Amino acid sequence: MKILITEFMDAPAVDQLRAAHDVTYDPQLVDDLPRLVREAPQCDAIIVRNRTRVRGDLLAALTRCKVVGRLGVGLDNIDVQACETRGIRVIPATGANAHSVAEYVIATAMLLLRGAYASTADVAAGRWPRSALSQGRELAGKTLGLIGFGSIGQLTARLARALGMQVMAFDPAMADNAPPFAELGVSPAQLDHLLAGADVVSLHIPLIESTRNFIDKRRLAAMKPGAILVNTARGGIVDEHAVATALRTGQLGGAALDVFAEEPLALAPHFEGCPNLILTPHIGGLTIESNERVSSLVASKVLEALA
Repeated sequence: MKILITEFMDAPAVDQLRAAHDVTYDPQLVDDLPRLVREAPQCDAIIVRNRTRVRGDLLAALTRCKVVGRLGVGLDNIDVQACETRGIRVIPATGANAHSVAEYVIATAMLLLRGAYASTADVAAGRWPRSALSQGRELAGKTLGLIGFGSIGQLTARLARALGMQVMAFDPAMADNAPPFAELGVSPAQLDHLLAGADVVSLHIPLIESTRNFIDKRRLAAMKPGAILVNTARGGIVDEHAVATALRTGQLGGAALDVFAEEPLALAPHFEGCPNLILTPHIGGLTIESNERVSSLVASKVLEALA
């Protein structure tokens, strides 16, 4: 059988697939849609990350495909319902990159609360901004508000609790007496209460129509003044212009955005000069370790589906 891999996959996992099937592996294929559509009719399985859109012309061309392997967990780039209608199984790497994302949330929250780690050039040049940088905040004793309390949110809560944070979570899909709340020492909360009380708000929800621009001007205004916002979920969940305005006015004490409404992020003048802002190119779940786990998991499950 033939497997098509359109974006980066860890080499041992590619070799695992090649040992059993005919594999076309080209990490740049995602950027050549005409070629991708030409290759698609011959493949029995396709493995993608977040940039390959398994919908429209590509999905129509997957005439003999049995399985889509997703090197990650978000499925907004895949028309899951249309795949199911066609008998195509969609396999995400659920849980495999959770630790990397959780560490990103905690690390950026610590950086933004402390606000003291961009002084290397000043110190090396003989300046001594000790007074200016002595008003940072500690993570311990602060409250983390999780919007979405699935596997990544739960692991983030575990790390935060270990560092002395209080944690509350809003997830309309979970009952207040769901076991993870008590097991992890997390308080279930209504959204308004969470926004008003959290020192750090971290997003862990999918991008669907009801969550588009979920964090908008109104909800940013409802947040605790000086709070930190971290988004490792999906870019369309956050109104980026509203975040930039909230940073400039001081309503937000900082923001870490790993995902954007359009990726790669084009010129974004609204972010220029924003204080206490961390922008990263959708790498929250990407580490050496998570790449190995994600690739190995997807390879194994694709092989099972093709057996």
